Amino acid sequence: MPLAITGAALLILGAIAVATGLLPWPALGALADRVVPILAFVVAITVVTELLNASGLFEWIARHFRRWGRGRAFYLWILVAGLSLAATIFLSLDTTAVLLTPIVVVLARRCGLPPLPFALTTVWLANTASLLLPVSNLTNLLALHTFGDISPASFAGRMALPAVWCALVPLGAIVVLFGKDLLVRYELKQAVPVVADDPSAADPPPSQPESNQPRSSHPVSADQVLLWIGAGVLAALLPALVSGIPVWIPASGAAAVLVAAFGVRRPRALRWALVPWQLIVFAAGLFVVMEALQHVGAREFASGLLGTGNGPFDLVRVSAAGAAVANVVNNLPAYLALEQAAGAPARLAALLVGVNAGPLITPWASLATLIWHEQLRRLGVKISWWGYAAAGTVLVPLMIVPAALLASLA
Repeated sequence: MPLAITGAALLILGAIAVATGLLPWPALGALADRVVPILAFVVAITVVTELLNASGLFEWIARHFRRWGRGRAFYLWILVAGLSLAATIFLSLDTTAVLLTPIVVVLARRCGLPPLPFALTTVWLANTASLLLPVSNLTNLLALHTFGDISPASFAGRMALPAVWCALVPLGAIVVLFGKDLLVRYELKQAVPVVADDPSAADPPPSQPESNQPRSSHPVSADQVLLWIGAGVLAALLPALVSGIPVWIPASGAAAVLVAAFGVRRPRALRWALVPWQLIVFAAGLFVVMEALQHVGAREFASGLLGTGNGPFDLVRVSAAGAAVANVVNNLPAYLALEQAAGAPARLAALLVGVNAGPLITPWASLATLIWHEQLRRLGVKISWWGYAAAGTVLVPLMIVPAALLASLA
């Protein structure tokens, strides 16, 4: 409940700002026109990913990874990295954190491999690979308006070089840090025994905490019809998300098809918990409060922090500021606070580099990281936040400095 409580508090503060005139009604209306389609997309894509998981599609893919890896840990890791990239790019970073983290941890354990390299791959790519498409990150959807409502293809063209670099750096870091663990072989035919009290013993991913929507609490379905419907919906949805149609439309259509299919074949899976209402309340409250702050001095503070100009040093400054603020408060409020001060497309792209790829130091820098850590805790995988922060402190500059410069080339 903390996320919903925080969101409710933010909505109350926003209502006070409107009532006192700090946030004018026309500004609130313009904000609603901008963010309501975004929130509709968040709801629809969450329902889609939850029902795809309930259909058994993601678990089916993971089960086949063991065979496709040919008994080599490195090949298996490449497959996990590819799935993490695809899930992040097309279904958002939170999907990767929610659905893939428990799957890859269980997969690694049953192959007799240490789960940490696979778990770090998911969370690092969930953050850094979220630069390529508007649907990959909520900050990207917000940036579309400032970019002039460009098409997903145009957005991808501008962000492709930074996105590729920011995906390669953490992958290289995994190889450097865990090279010995990735050069071993695993048994193809017989799973490693799992002790009874191991939380990874069950095939389905565990249910998520109520404070971290979206949730993944459905058991894997044995219904092959639902499995194939889910695969078909996903195959149709991915190109639709980059077709230029407002993304909430194909996402809503996909959600409607899956809801209808489950309504016929497995109605018990259709619950109100599918809707990420806590995240919606939190995001709505955050949007209103950050808009109000723009009218009481936040804009001037952001302008001083980001500076002006489009030179190489100026773009690196914008990215560095975005990464720093994201690690202090979280990447979404960081983007909202700094967006208007960014201005020009190259500077806005540099800001996205900072707030998307930069949140790798503190655990609260992105919601995806918080969700990922809760998954690891439930699965009994220990991680040192000091070690995580130390690795992030090295990786973030290696990513954002070149990526900010690459953003200016588009």
